[in-house]
Amino acid sequence: MSKPHWRPAHASDLAAISAIAACIHPDLFERPDVFAEKMQLCPDGCRVLAGAEGIVGYGLAHPWKQHQIPPLDGFLARLPDDADCLYVHDVAVLPDARGGVARAYMATIEQLARSSDIAALALVSVYATRPLWERLGFRPVTTDVQLCAKLASYGDGATYMLRNLAAA
Repeated sequence: MSKPHWRPAHASDLAAISAIAACIHPDLFERPDVFAEKMQLCPDGCRVLAGAEGIVGYGLAHPWKQHQIPPLDGFLARLPDDADCLYVHDVAVLPDARGGVARAYMATIEQLARSSDIAALALVSVYATRPLWERLGFRPVTTDVQLCAKLASYGDGATYMLRNLAAA
């Protein structure tokens, strides 16, 4: 049995991405059109985990500004010209396919950031995944009132985290 591997996401993967999102994030619904926009704006940051049975995970990332969280289920319209981080919007993998695959996706995203002269990665940790992200080099960031309000839409325990690539 071949091990799942990351490959670029295509429009034809949207149904699988949406199904995995509904399974992994039942309380954080996002429309397929929102995923499609991210894939259009930053195709290099959007990948799927392809296994023998089909798509078993996805990762979506795009250039953004540190300490700003894109709205959940909201359109970006455009990417900032002065982006100072790659924002990892989501990495979702079905339970049977887990085990080191997030690290492989993040290696790709780190390479993309470095080739784009971006020195930081950012994300919002949900569902008690903070230990996983800390193992991958992310650190929780103290948030201001405005950021806290946006974090609330991501559920209890959501944590804004950054990884400085210059220090790596």
